[in-house]
Amino acid sequence: MFVTNRFVVDEENAATFTERAHAALAALAARPGYRRGELLRALDDPTHWCLLTEWESVGTYRRALGAFDVKVHSVPLLAESIDEPSAYESLAGAAPGGEVEVVASDRAVHPYR
Repeated sequence: MFVTNRFVVDEENAATFTERAHAALAALAARPGYRRGELLRALDDPTHWCLLTEWESVGTYRRALGAFDVKVHSVPLLAESIDEPSAYESLAGAAPGGEVEVVASDRAVHPYR
């Protein structure tokens, strides 16, 4: 399960934003079920940022949001993200040079409907 939180940050606030994002990422990384995370910035527009995290399941992500350190360091930052859907389940994937592998949905029998 992936979570993408996108942000628009004025360039004069980028240093403060990255410091806060690093603290948020560290707090999330300490939680059970966390797989990996990255802070990304758009190449075409340096005011656009994304905090991408991968989780074992939607349950581990939701439980992580309730942890004290996450409430202090992550939730305030995440609340500043663009208001749009942010949690995505993986439905298919492919390794380099590999075949596409379809993954069962946790939500529906037919995930593409």
